[in-house]
Amino acid sequence: MGKIAFNKGENIILRIEMDSHIKFGEVATGITRAGGDIIAIDLVDAGKNISVRDLTINVAEGGQIGEIEEAVSRIPGIKLIHVSDRTFLLHLGGKISTVPKSPVQNRDDLSRVYTPDVARVCMAIKEDPAKAFTLSIKKNTVAVVSDGSAVLGLGNIGPSAAMPVMEGKAVLFKQFAGVDAFPICISTQDTEEIIQTVKHIATVFGGINLEDISAPRCFEIEQRLREELDIPVFHDDQHGTAVVMYAGLLNALKLVNRSMEEIKVVVCGVGAAGVACTRMLLAAGVKEIVGVDRRGILTADQKYDNPMKEWFAMETNPKRLSGTLRDALRGADVFIGLSSGGLLTREDVMTMAANPIVFAMANPDPEIVPEDIEDIAAVIATGRSDYPNQINNVLCFPGIFRAALDCRAVTINEEMKFAAAEAIASIITDEDRSKSHIIPSVFNQKVVSAVRNRVIEAAIRTGVAKKVPKDFR
Repeated sequence: MGKIAFNKGENIILRIEMDSHIKFGEVATGITRAGGDIIAIDLVDAGKNISVRDLTINVAEGGQIGEIEEAVSRIPGIKLIHVSDRTFLLHLGGKISTVPKSPVQNRDDLSRVYTPDVARVCMAIKEDPAKAFTLSIKKNTVAVVSDGSAVLGLGNIGPSAAMPVMEGKAVLFKQFAGVDAFPICISTQDTEEIIQTVKHIATVFGGINLEDISAPRCFEIEQRLREELDIPVFHDDQHGTAVVMYAGLLNALKLVNRSMEEIKVVVCGVGAAGVACTRMLLAAGVKEIVGVDRRGILTADQKYDNPMKEWFAMETNPKRLSGTLRDALRGADVFIGLSSGGLLTREDVMTMAANPIVFAMANPDPEIVPEDIEDIAAVIATGRSDYPNQINNVLCFPGIFRAALDCRAVTINEEMKFAAAEAIASIITDEDRSKSHIIPSVFNQKVVSAVRNRVIEAAIRTGVAKKVPKDFR
């Protein structure tokens, strides 16, 4: 069996069958020597000659599950039945389920929920299709759509392997905003087929959340669906990242007393999120943005096969800089990292302007770890939960979709995105703001309601809301 390294503090569960003559101390010693720490023992079954136990084990830093398995298996009289961990146990059978609002307990209930009485509701929707928003799940349901081509830091793992991520997204929708969401993982990576599939199923949903679809296809897919559907379509990898980045930057700039118009920003990683962040920064008034990809600085002096990189080069880098990431960083006020771990060095940051702002948002490993630059950076943010200032899309998409559904928005426009960012930033008061606190926690209960309210206001103001919620009248 392969040796799988676990993160520090990760738990695994071994189910073992023990002969009655075995002293448990032998098992404990073997596990400890292999880098495990037993934190719980549960008796599953006991007989005259054998017992079955579940051992919950904390895998120490650097510990290997394979070594722990081997250590236990080598003990005479011990049979290792299976190995699992808390994460896998949580995923058994999936993370979401369908629960009826009204249980069917008798014949009368059945006739109302299904046949024959449901026919009256069907005909009401046929006569007035808008009633689908009040007489079906459409009012409060979002499709989380992916083709599995750009999943987290895993890359193109396909639709089946993407299912746990999309299920997790559905859990977050429900947990944070009361929005019902369902994963739709499509077994094609053809742009036109994805567009047509989503259009065909859109009848059921009040909104479409595109997720983990690789660039540059994601741009066309989102643009076409926004044009061809009358419900909001939102690619979270693009716009969710941009909204939360912008919220954090608003507060970071207040700490260093700089404005959007006067800063130089370097964007490292010109994929879906990099392009969306750049669009938002340009719209906010940032005049000097320099993009860097694997080949170096993007400049209008070169031609690019990727149409989005061609757009990026034409719209940014007004001084026509060329060269490497370090060349781009010279004198920069802000670094926005959306690339891969370890690309940035302390020496790179030292070439930036005084009191630089570093958003190293690559996952799972940031472009540079905060410890390396704490003494020279004014503000540091990452995408990780174990450092301060986590730039996490969970701060954005639940509230945005809650707003869009509540006001029946036909789209999510730029004004709504800026409203969401400003709402997130506003949670951090002048008294609370510091270099380690520029963005609220994802568990801050004020976030969703603040985002929802401001986004609804923006939707109404820009004329994309089909209704005004009662609490806005």
